[in-house]
Amino acid sequence: MASASSCAAPAPVKQPPATERVYAHIKQAVLDRTYEGGTLLTEGHLAEAVGVSRTPVREALLRLEVEGLIKLYPKKGALVLPVSVQEIRDVVETRLLVEEHAVRKAVPVTPQLAARLEELLADQRAHGAAGDLTAFSVSDRCFHAEIVRSTGNEILIRLYDQLRDRQLRMGVAVMHQCPGRIDKSIDEHTAILAALRDGDGEAAAGVVRRHVGRVLELIRGDGR
Repeated sequence: MASASSCAAPAPVKQPPATERVYAHIKQAVLDRTYEGGTLLTEGHLAEAVGVSRTPVREALLRLEVEGLIKLYPKKGALVLPVSVQEIRDVVETRLLVEEHAVRKAVPVTPQLAARLEELLADQRAHGAAGDLTAFSVSDRCFHAEIVRSTGNEILIRLYDQLRDRQLRMGVAVMHQCPGRIDKSIDEHTAILAALRDGDGEAAAGVVRRHVGRVLELIRGDGR
């Protein structure tokens, strides 16, 4: 005989709070450029898009303004801030400081890290072939994050994680501006992994330096 518990109706799936749903909707749209830099968002449009009242929209917009993704204008709406050249410079500089150190420290590479990087490379090839720029950018960012995590330095890892949203937004912008960058990124990631497997931390750091530094050149015209 089946137990009483097995016959019970499944518990309803609890929706996230309204503010969280609005926040996630806007943030994802900004990061994948559905809402591009310079777009003016209104509370009414956002409330309708997510199916909520205006109160959670206001709360979500305040949160996103603190994160530097939008600028609020009372009685007008929220302006999606373009990626600035200064922001790109700051992110690239920070990434180089963290990632060159991390890739050197990753030598000798563990079988687990090498396998994970190979898996992410396969994901990137698939996303690139499908033309999914957002998914490609996420996988690209994960490739570098795995190397940083391998350092075991929790302070460094938290610092790097704080760059996540900016990295993803810039990554999508680069791919839109320079579609050929996808194949080049895959080649550079492959070279980083090959250098790690060869036990050559300096060679790996050199590829990282060229790979990350080129972002500033490619996106300069997009960040005004």
